[in-house]
Amino acid sequence: MADTKAPPLTSPRLPDQRAARAVLLRRARELALVPALLLLVVLGAVVNDSFLTERNLISILGASAALAMVVLAESLVLITGKFDLSLESVVGIAPAVGALLVLPSAQAGWGTGFPAPVALLAILVAGAAVGAFNGVLVVKFKLNAFIVTLAMLIVLRGLLVGATKGKTLFGMPDSFSSLATTTFLDVPMSVWLAAVAFAVTGGVLKYHRVGRALYAIGGNAEAARAAGIRVERVMLGVFVVAGVLASVGGIMQTGYVGAISANQGQNMIFTVFAAAVIGGISLDGGKGTMFGALTGVLLLGVVQNLLTLAQVPSFWIQAIYGGIILVALMIARVTTGRAQD
Repeated sequence: MADTKAPPLTSPRLPDQRAARAVLLRRARELALVPALLLLVVLGAVVNDSFLTERNLISILGASAALAMVVLAESLVLITGKFDLSLESVVGIAPAVGALLVLPSAQAGWGTGFPAPVALLAILVAGAAVGAFNGVLVVKFKLNAFIVTLAMLIVLRGLLVGATKGKTLFGMPDSFSSLATTTFLDVPMSVWLAAVAFAVTGGVLKYHRVGRALYAIGGNAEAARAAGIRVERVMLGVFVVAGVLASVGGIMQTGYVGAISANQGQNMIFTVFAAAVIGGISLDGGKGTMFGALTGVLLLGVVQNLLTLAQVPSFWIQAIYGGIILVALMIARVTTGRAQD
């Protein structure tokens, strides 16, 4: 008798097809900003004759360099499935520590008279110390990363105002502004440094075992631990690296502005999250690329420049950034096909 057993209703190839479709959707989301960026450039050229000038384009890159470093820092933390809201305060407190160490007491400094190289090193150490403190509380003590870093944001903001007595710090050595003022091929060194940082980080995430470990931890920390990944050590290292990157962003911001105010970096975290989210960095962890994050930075830089050239008030710019985040979240919901936590 012939076998009349009905064939299976589902094909074994369907899971592979779904996985391939999910990969294509994520890649499309990351690359979706490229045509949007090109469209904005064309729009800017039509609306304002000065938009495509070399001076304005370099200005966009220079103004975005500090933001790019903080977005890079936040993206690494987000990939592991955590948050770090305190990075915006690191942008202010870290360079302020260096400036207070080098400035005389007559200029609101601590009068310690440290040489500029030591003060610059202290900036990086301050960023690393904040990151390490956050990491210990989150990784070792298992505290909620959102609440811990929110509290640290507030603490550091208060320390910055108290340390500077609410004053703006001027008169730092030229080395504090060299990243923003020194150029190579007419482009500030801060832009080159940010580009190199993104390229190196992107390579590490794609090809190095540390990068694969970050994605594994963000996807499923328990599974990563079972696979032999030292989850706690890696996550603690990510917080430290993020703090250092944010402190470098603070140095860039200081050089670009030429001073350190008591509110340096304030509200920057909203723009950082906007750039990361629209660039495809998942808030659930385990997804995202540095290329996507970089295009997010450039898109927001172009948007801000266009609005500034159009003399749009700054508070509308913040509202537009909020709208961009909401649209990006809705796009993420559609492309991933699942709800976000």
